[in-house]
Amino acid sequence: MKMRNIAIIAHVDHGKTTLVDELLKQSSTFRENQRVDERMMDSNDLERERGITILAKATSVEWKGVRINIVDTPGHADFGGEVERILSMVDGAVLLVDAAEGPMPQTKFVVGKALKVGLRPIVAINKIDRSDARADEVVNEVFDLFANLDASDEQLDFPILYGSGRDGWMNTDPQGPKDAKLAPLFDLILDHVPAPKVEPGPFRMIGTILESNNFLGRIITGRIASGSIRPNQAVKVLNADGKLLENGRISKILAFRGVERVALDEAHAGDIVAIAGLSRGTVADTFCDPAVSEPMIAQPIDPPTVTMSFIVNDSPLAGTEGDKVTSRVIRDRLMREAEGNVALKVEETSEKDSYSVSGRGELQLAVLIETMRREGFELAVSRPRVVMQKDDEGNLLEPVEEVVIDVDEEFSGTVVQKMTERKAEMVELKPSGPDRVRLVFHAPTRGLIGYQSELLTDTRGTAIMNRLFHAYQPYKGPIGGRVNGVLISHDQGESVAYALFNLEDRGPMIIDSGEKVYAGMIIGIHTRDNDLEVNVLKGKKLTNMRASGKDDAVKLTPPIRMTLERALSWIQDDELVEVTPKSIRLRKLYLDPHERKRFEKTRNQAA
Repeated sequence: MKMRNIAIIAHVDHGKTTLVDELLKQSSTFRENQRVDERMMDSNDLERERGITILAKATSVEWKGVRINIVDTPGHADFGGEVERILSMVDGAVLLVDAAEGPMPQTKFVVGKALKVGLRPIVAINKIDRSDARADEVVNEVFDLFANLDASDEQLDFPILYGSGRDGWMNTDPQGPKDAKLAPLFDLILDHVPAPKVEPGPFRMIGTILESNNFLGRIITGRIASGSIRPNQAVKVLNADGKLLENGRISKILAFRGVERVALDEAHAGDIVAIAGLSRGTVADTFCDPAVSEPMIAQPIDPPTVTMSFIVNDSPLAGTEGDKVTSRVIRDRLMREAEGNVALKVEETSEKDSYSVSGRGELQLAVLIETMRREGFELAVSRPRVVMQKDDEGNLLEPVEEVVIDVDEEFSGTVVQKMTERKAEMVELKPSGPDRVRLVFHAPTRGLIGYQSELLTDTRGTAIMNRLFHAYQPYKGPIGGRVNGVLISHDQGESVAYALFNLEDRGPMIIDSGEKVYAGMIIGIHTRDNDLEVNVLKGKKLTNMRASGKDDAVKLTPPIRMTLERALSWIQDDELVEVTPKSIRLRKLYLDPHERKRFEKTRNQAA
């Protein structure tokens, strides 16, 4: 059968997964009376909850006798490692752009990668039915983006469609007609995207997606570059240096047909398939016929910019809520994650029971932590730190990001001031809608850690911030940190409402009454800049004397609830987030007050 391989690429929330839903429905992949979930490709619980694509996934549809393999890619740059690998599997791409927002930072990131590997994207202006849609301006912005990314003349001559993925129509005219539904998009894919290139020679394939299955073991997905493959065929695995990793046999070949996988008796060059039966081959390795001696060249991956320490939980409550607590099981889980996620780097440290995990950004690491806690893991994690580099002369370089903030005009002054305090440089200011402005900054990554929640507070929740790695630049100097100290529990037990009520003038609480606490655990935010040990276990003294006045019931101010992302960005270098399947607690690195004083003294002397 004739074939086309395409990727759907877009910024977060511009409608990729919704469009894939419609492509599957309109290609008669399902029965007319079949019940189908929304955002079918978002199979992961976290993806459904957050409304973002985290893992790249493949599917396929048939249109006019041609099989179209479709890869749904993540839109967030933190998961860019998925995108970089996926683009080597496809011969074309559909770039989805919001008709109101236009090209955003993540669009720039993904498009840059697609153009670099020689793809000629189809541009689809989505959500054309929005009241603030500005289709013509957005098309011009997309053209400027392509030009700035050094697109070739062929790539600049991109076809354009307008429509609504949610309503299931696309057309060359923004007004429609809508009767043809997505047929114009299907036809354009067949005409514009070239058929897969088939190289001569025996079977070869680069591993692109790794997953685990309880029955089949390791499953590797990739595009067959040359030759064909059958079940029980002998293959070998070569790493990027050409070293032999293993010899084995293929136990099963699975093809993507709609949202299901179908076992094949034979797969040919150009098709995207998943193979099982090998125990060591992983992402970026070459799976090939025993006669092949040279590995295929995999796409280079951008280096990680943020690192965190994953530490075995040693708090007094360790092991009470999770069943995976030892350093061995945490290490095995992290190594397994790094094997399939090439943008993640895991290293053992000199400290006991601690592992350094580096990734593209806070969101990528937060998703990993959230996934682990749902699997029953207990661990403590440190504040994110940026990965520094040095130039040839030994000067310190730090990662700088391009930050785009859409905000109401009245709050723009506050945003500029706060970003300047964080060593950011403003490079652009332009209107982005009625009474809205778009601010573009180049800001050091370490200055952005913890800024998201502060930005929402400053702008009453109206600002939208998008970030993208820009470059490594000379160190910008010290940046001020958190101004408030913390309230620390001085003993272990359960918090008492009476004690919390009497501490409210010291600062807002982050725990409620009846919660388990221990010495060294952070229970609130101090109104001053120093840390303060407090007693949250102290109940009201009971006597046999009758009170002269009426005792009122204690009414507590609702505590500030720390989500995982907020906790990670809020803590300081001498604090940790304790993560369990049931709780997220904040604590000091050293629970003993004397050790804390020694640590503070040592740090001050070093400074």
